Amino acid sequence: MVAKRRNYPEEFKRDAVDLVRSSTDRRSAHRVKRMCDVLGWDRSGYYAWHQNREARQEKADAEEVLAGSIRAIHTDSRGAYGARRVTQALRNQGNPVNRKRVARIMREREIVGITRRKSRSLTKQDRTAPPAPDLVQRDFTAPMPGLEFVGDITCLPTAEGWLYLATVIDLCTREVVGWSMADHMRTQLVADAIRMAHTGGHTAGNAIFHSDRGSQYTSHQFRALLGELDVRSSTGRTGSCFDNAAAESFFAVLKAEIGTTIWETRAQARQDVFRWIAEHYNRERIHSTIGYITPYQARTRCHQRLDLAA
Repeated sequence: MVAKRRNYPEEFKRDAVDLVRSSTDRRSAHRVKRMCDVLGWDRSGYYAWHQNREARQEKADAEEVLAGSIRAIHTDSRGAYGARRVTQALRNQGNPVNRKRVARIMREREIVGITRRKSRSLTKQDRTAPPAPDLVQRDFTAPMPGLEFVGDITCLPTAEGWLYLATVIDLCTREVVGWSMADHMRTQLVADAIRMAHTGGHTAGNAIFHSDRGSQYTSHQFRALLGELDVRSSTGRTGSCFDNAAAESFFAVLKAEIGTTIWETRAQARQDVFRWIAEHYNRERIHSTIGYITPYQARTRCHQRLDLAA
């Protein structure tokens, strides 16, 4: 039964609060019964609270350790990871933590992931070029590396003008296996990207390269190059972002996480993009589509399975 409150002086109430929170030194001055009376507490509740003090402290200490791990993962991701990816990174480290708990800790400590920017379309269709068939049909998966790829072009702002980036992404591993940067967006830009993928040994025979219907991808020069590399051309519909969603999603991640809005020079932008793709995205950043592992890990596991099967 809860004791009835009385009108005690404020100083006495502060003593009671101090007692209940942490200290037992005031017991000589004030009895627990009277303290609980001041606060309107039942004595059995106070004793239960007091006996569980060590357990509460252990729980608070464990949460601080977890918060430290969360902050380290968030920092290593360059501030990009939200609660979902932080949770998965912790689980990958052997810590089976609950996502809601991670979200609460991040919210309380103001640890916030990066929100993606709005994309900017650069597609200019060549209406005179016959479109290639859509061999992907919005199924952005592949059973093995080297079989299916997607590509697109984006632009990055610098004080010297736009820097254009073309990519080639393996749909099995989500690894960026080819890329090219230039101050123009002519066909040579996308040709250099697919050549990089082929030269690096990332394309298998009769592979598929899927893109939008931009004039660079439908040009005679680019399609001839695909024929030389034993790669089939595939295109989505005009004006449909969903038909090339995997490629556009990558650019959204890049622009959200790379950390720079406008570079001073194209050379600086090139260096940052190269480092972000080669060192961070391919080798460090976990990807939800491939089971929260890195693209490099996904490729390694696929090759290991193929070696065992052979």
